[in-house]
Amino acid sequence: MTTELDRRLIDLETRLAFQEHALNELSDALAAARSEEARNSLLLYRALDEIKHLRAAMAATPLTGDAAAEPPPPHY
Repeated sequence: MTTELDRRLIDLETRLAFQEHALNELSDALAAARSEEARNSLLLYRALDEIKHLRAAMAATPLTGDAAAEPPPPHY
């Protein structure tokens, strides 16, 4: 009877160790996903802000085809 009990106890301890390992991996994956989501959110916010500024700049100076209104090329 003791051997059966010992075997069952070892089996339960082994399962618990695997479950703890899997739980730690899931926790790490969740933390990485949250970090990536925060980074993506910041990038999206910056892109939307840049688009907003570009739209405002385009509305303030409509395209007229006037070459004098354009900035000089970088080699000047």
